[in-house]
Amino acid sequence: MLIVTTDAIPGKNIIEVIGYVASGTVRSKNLGKDIGAGLKSLAGGELHSYTEMQNESRQIAIGRLVEQAEALNANAIVGLRLMSSSIMNSASEMVAYGTAVKIEE
Repeated sequence: MLIVTTDAIPGKNIIEVIGYVASGTVRSKNLGKDIGAGLKSLAGGELHSYTEMQNESRQIAIGRLVEQAEALNANAIVGLRLMSSSIMNSASEMVAYGTAVKIEE
């Protein structure tokens, strides 16, 4: 599955626009890591456990997006966008969306 953030794929012809696809996940860290991150935030610096959580969330959301596009017989996704938001303390939502298309092989 070819995934791009652009609306076109240089050197490839989009032969069919299948439509909008979206997926998401809501993740949180355990209490121990949350307390550790809270203490770290007092001193400043990167909160590695939250960086890891966001990376995992992106992978899960994009993986689900690909599954949805494949179920629609798409072989590419154009216009990929990612969005994250805080749902509650220590929980973050990651959403991936784009347009499922068929491109010439």
